Amino acid sequence: MPITVTAPEGVLTSGGEHEILPRLSAALIEASGATGNSFLTAIVGGTVHILPSHHIYAGGANRPVVMVELKLPNIGLDSVEARKTFINAAARIVAELCVPEHQAENTWVNIVNAPDGGWGIGDRQYTGDALIAAATAAAQ
Repeated sequence: MPITVTAPEGVLTSGGEHEILPRLSAALIEASGATGNSFLTAIVGGTVHILPSHHIYAGGANRPVVMVELKLPNIGLDSVEARKTFINAAARIVAELCVPEHQAENTWVNIVNAPDGGWGIGDRQYTGDALIAAATAAAQ
């Protein structure tokens, strides 16, 4: 389950650049109710992209927006409440890891879902049922 963070230079603290992905990963696992599940923990990863500030735009204008995009199979965060939990946690994490001048309205969180069977690791395709089975087996 990839998480992509895109931020302009100088908005995340230097520590924040290193901490954001582990903390967002933990927030996703917690919002999924899967804390301690070795299978689900192992398939959460991501990237942090720090761009020159003049490459970040919102509303057609240069603006210091930090974007968090989470890509999930369609069974991930399967309720409005679970998605809200992750979005709130992600916004809090970004706020904690940014410079004090960063404004809340410049944090955007987006959750994208893959259709059933549109998820894979290596050459293995996972349906929602296959992911549930693997996660259940890891929990036992």
